[in-house]
Amino acid sequence: MTESAVTRKKGITGNALKMIAIITMLIDHIGAVVIENGILKYQNPLLMQTILATPEGARWSIIDFVLRTIGRIAFPIFCFLLVEGFLHTRDVKKYGIRLLVFALISEIPFDLAVFDSWFHPGYQNVFFTLLIGLWVLVWYQKAMGDPLRQFLAIGAGCGASILLKSDYNIYGIVLILIIYIFRDNKKLQAVFTGITSALISVSCFGAGALSLVPIHMYNGKKGERNLKYLFYWFYPLHLILLYILRLLITG
Repeated sequence: MTESAVTRKKGITGNALKMIAIITMLIDHIGAVVIENGILKYQNPLLMQTILATPEGARWSIIDFVLRTIGRIAFPIFCFLLVEGFLHTRDVKKYGIRLLVFALISEIPFDLAVFDSWFHPGYQNVFFTLLIGLWVLVWYQKAMGDPLRQFLAIGAGCGASILLKSDYNIYGIVLILIIYIFRDNKKLQAVFTGITSALISVSCFGAGALSLVPIHMYNGKKGERNLKYLFYWFYPLHLILLYILRLLITG
């Protein structure tokens, strides 16, 4: 057995990869929801500038930057897991419906946590991005051998992400496509996924590229426990809890 085969066998399961993504996402959202929108008052630019000018505000700003930088690891992993799910699902329609249902369930918690509003049409949660990405993969695969139809599928997906203003929008769709297209060439997949993830997270020194470390360690196995719905329910629930925590902290 080669060294790479041994490494892959030992590696980490899909469940472990999912947990890494969830934990880093939680860290990221603590920064976005509690610190930025709570302590630092990002929704009020004038008050925010006043707070940031204080020593305490500056310290919280540094803490926030660290948390958001760590959080850049999450999204590329979720994109990778989406592609894995697409490749192994028995029913892609059910997969898509599940993403749509939780996109709708998560929208109010997302709007409250991020925009302090019950309804904010200017930006949609990440489930919408993953849903659009999934259907781009479906139509891209169906159009195999027809570059024009594949291009139209990509264009429609990117257009939908911009129209809906989904989280990461066109950049998220491109990242999902890159992971899928280079699925059989791990070196090229790593290179282009790393570059794209770094560009998406350029404001955090390209920290998204660090997601390649756990992705590279993935051994291709699902894991013993069924954590299928963990991310689906964790996403809206943790946003609501962080929103409540912000209210408690800020009074």
